[in-house]
Amino acid sequence: MKTILAVAAAVALAGCGLDTATSAATAGSIKKTEIQEGQKTMQRAQEKIDAAVGQMQQRAGSTDEQK
Repeated sequence: MKTILAVAAAVALAGCGLDTATSAATAGSIKKTEIQEGQKTMQRAQEKIDAAVGQMQQRAGSTDEQK
């Protein structure tokens, strides 16, 4: 009887550990996706900033040529 109870407790605890491991893996996957999306957003913002700086430099160059 004690053996059956010990086995049942071990199975129940093992199930909890599996659930925790699965939750951690899922959370890790979600965080990875968030990081990748953040990097893409940062890259798009940097490209827009670079384009704006380039336009400002062109305008400044054309203003200097008119003087």
